[in-house]
Amino acid sequence: MNRVRTALQISPALLLAMGGLSLGLGGCGSSPAAAPNAKAAPPRSIAPQVLPVSEERHLTNLRQLTLEGENAEAYWSFDGRQLILQSRTGDNDCDRIYRMPVDAMLSAPAGSPGVLPSMIPVSNGKGATTCSYFLPGDKKVIYASTQLGGDACPPKPDHSMGYVWALYDTYDIFKSDADGANPVRLTDVKGYDAEATVCAKDGSIVFTSTRDGDIDLYRMDADGKNVKRLTNTPGYDGGAFFNADCSKIVWRASRPRPGKELDDFKRLLSQNLVRPSKLELWTANADGSEATQLTYLDAASFAPFWHPSQKRILFSSNYGDPKGREFDIWAINVDGTGLERITYAPGFDGFPMFSPDGKTLAFASNRATPRGKHDTNVFLAQWVEDVPREHQESSADRVMTDIAWLADPAREGRGVGTKGLEQSGNYIEERMKRLGLQPAGDAQSYRQAFPVVTDLKSEDSTQVSIAGKPLAKDDYVVMGYSPAKANVTGDIVSAGYGIVAKELDVDDYAGLDVKKKVVVVRRFVPEGGKFGNTEAQRRYGDIRRKAFSAREKGAAALIVVDDPIAPANAKDWNAPEEAVLPGFGPEGYSDAGLPVVVVKRAALHPMFDKLKAKARVSAHVGVQLTPISTNAFNVAGRLVAEPKDGKKLPGVVIVGAHYDHLGKGGRYSLSPHANEPHVGADDNASGTAVLLEVARELAAKKSELRRDVFFVAFSGEESGVLGSAHFVSKWPKEGKDNRMKDVYAMLNMDMVGRMRDNRLQVLGAETAPEWKEIVGGACDASRVECALSGDGYGPSDQTSFYAGGVPVVHFFTGTHSDYHKPSDTADKINAAGAAQTGKICAGVALAAAQRETALTFKGGMEGPSPLGDQRSFNASLGTIPDYGGPGAGKKGVLLSGVRPGSGADKGGMKKGDVLIKLGKSEIGSVEDFMFVLNASKPGETVPAVVLRDGKEVKLEVTFQEGHRTK
Repeated sequence: MNRVRTALQISPALLLAMGGLSLGLGGCGSSPAAAPNAKAAPPRSIAPQVLPVSEERHLTNLRQLTLEGENAEAYWSFDGRQLILQSRTGDNDCDRIYRMPVDAMLSAPAGSPGVLPSMIPVSNGKGATTCSYFLPGDKKVIYASTQLGGDACPPKPDHSMGYVWALYDTYDIFKSDADGANPVRLTDVKGYDAEATVCAKDGSIVFTSTRDGDIDLYRMDADGKNVKRLTNTPGYDGGAFFNADCSKIVWRASRPRPGKELDDFKRLLSQNLVRPSKLELWTANADGSEATQLTYLDAASFAPFWHPSQKRILFSSNYGDPKGREFDIWAINVDGTGLERITYAPGFDGFPMFSPDGKTLAFASNRATPRGKHDTNVFLAQWVEDVPREHQESSADRVMTDIAWLADPAREGRGVGTKGLEQSGNYIEERMKRLGLQPAGDAQSYRQAFPVVTDLKSEDSTQVSIAGKPLAKDDYVVMGYSPAKANVTGDIVSAGYGIVAKELDVDDYAGLDVKKKVVVVRRFVPEGGKFGNTEAQRRYGDIRRKAFSAREKGAAALIVVDDPIAPANAKDWNAPEEAVLPGFGPEGYSDAGLPVVVVKRAALHPMFDKLKAKARVSAHVGVQLTPISTNAFNVAGRLVAEPKDGKKLPGVVIVGAHYDHLGKGGRYSLSPHANEPHVGADDNASGTAVLLEVARELAAKKSELRRDVFFVAFSGEESGVLGSAHFVSKWPKEGKDNRMKDVYAMLNMDMVGRMRDNRLQVLGAETAPEWKEIVGGACDASRVECALSGDGYGPSDQTSFYAGGVPVVHFFTGTHSDYHKPSDTADKINAAGAAQTGKICAGVALAAAQRETALTFKGGMEGPSPLGDQRSFNASLGTIPDYGGPGAGKKGVLLSGVRPGSGADKGGMKKGDVLIKLGKSEIGSVEDFMFVLNASKPGETVPAVVLRDGKEVKLEVTFQEGHRTK
């Protein structure tokens, strides 16, 4: 299948002139015809004794299977008793396909040379043949051939055009008996079809084709039917292999850059040629989804195959050889860490493939070739796994080590107030010290402390009574967004699930008078119907939202119970097991405006029976909560520039990432009932680890910096960017807009551990027009596709700096199904991609620290406001809430910004206002604000009240089109 060839197609002189290995697709020339059922030749001779190079500690009992010619791509049968390969010897110009029994060689005692196995012809000698593989059962094989295009081999490519591969459009994939009989054509579409390998489970085939105008991977059934395209990015994709359970594939790919490189690729492809750029390895799910670039070696890397553990890949590469001529077998973990050199023999080593039992490695090599000859032969070696790995630590290794530590369950999810977050801060501080950063926190320390309410104490006076009977303390829990003190007595009114959703035509309060009464609602949402999707279940099952609806209807208190109603027309329905009571704890500065308690079923069942009998039932809810504050802290270090000429530029560059997460969940968890550490490997152990790697890289370039660089690990981001807001509030200000003084730019990294398709989102790129050139250059240098867009607002710490008048960018690799769940674990991190993001961030920071002229700050743009699990809203005002809030014990939404021309701006709202009423709703918190936006329509005009300099100001505002958060 010629994924990458040795000197199989190009003369040694030409090979040296090209400066490297021949990388060709498909055989060439002609070969003598062979009978389809040709018998095996007798064993040829005793195998020569070959010893591994001393550094090759993973290899022992090395056996040479061929003696001359060009032999490569020897792949195992599924029973591990044969190899199928392509070979060219003597005067033959084309590769032919052979089988080779290796039972005797494998069973020979260690140290015994053994007898060379027979070479059994499979292909018929017509055209060029390549890319052979067994099908499950080993009675059938596949290979690619140009035989339908003529008996002779296709013409060689014209190398006067440079180093190009020919993509012969007469190549098709054939299936035959193992002896070559009964060939059947599996592909019949015009174009190159080759490089096929097989899934061990169902015999399905992954292959490379040009049928759709590019060079892409496809998958088809064993009979050639049900063809599906797997890759779609311009460039070459080929040489794919399934893993053991066929859930994943690994392959090699080139990705020409847009511009001249891509234009050249398309021009050659129109002539059935390709000039590959550097080849890198990729993995994906077997359907092509979640494609991830594995290597960034800037070399010719090819022939990847899965290690028996399925957590590691062996491949061939000329990485590390400045002349590009030395190819060796390497290994790398599937997350891009642990790069290790396996072979050390001079010349070429490649096409590694493990036997099905994982004990023996087959590969091709130039080793042991007599002087003056240029043969490539097939070798077997017993694999030795348990030897110390010797590899040079890479940036991916360092990033992964830090992520694994920060995202260990022992860190307790790094929730504010946990020992795990304290430990994480200590860890980051020690790393900054070792990197040589100077303290940039409070009082010449690395820490910048700020208070956060981390716990609540429920005083003895807190009590819930139903019909005069007090409930036991373990029968209920008070929600942390209840008022600090409340004392409510009233009649109970049952309001179904407490849902008000105009868009779903649901109002559980219709026809009810709940003013000054205690409302009882059911927890979660009804089963199925309008609430059958996860988004509806999460949104309308939110207890905080139910509390807002109850308060809007005039209720004095809210009691919630997990006591579901049977679905309509349900037969033999059994109520699900009762969910555990929610955790008791603080909810930032949020105050729902009425006491909210969640009660166990058993405690409320007698009350429901009385209500059904239309009896009057009263309840008393007394709440007294004492907030307990502790100091969270940012960790800040300063890298002092040391330009060679001593000429520093004014201003500093800030690089940041938050290191806190959700602890064991809470209401911002998307698995709200999973009381276990939300370890936050991607969000945001990844950004923290990359922050440290950027610091390491720039610390080695202090002489190239002309501005100091601050590195800040923020805390309290998940509680509403509290740490970055505090950092900005303490920074010296200037100008009428109160902008941060002498801050040149801020670079933020949040969720950078799941890069897919080698694509990085760079948000905030519109905050300064110069970012396009600066960021684009860094991305090009790292060969990563960057999507630049967006203003400076968004659900992360760059928002605080943008509101402070600073140009910002936010590096982000995208959301995923593990976001804000316990399943956001370190084993799902793409360490190679995270490290590459670090290189880009370091490049941008370096450019910003060298640039003599100021960036052109572009303010006055609106961005969506972050709100935990609240993903969208229907209307917008153009306000930017300050998630630090208006101050302890104060209600309302503090505005950190107002977009010019927005509904808020036209209505007279200003930065620094505290919004306390919107329409008919009292606004006590950001949550209240978002609930109102969700219930509002663009174009609707409503009254608003803000506090400005301590006085109420009445305004009128008109809603605009809403936005979606990331």
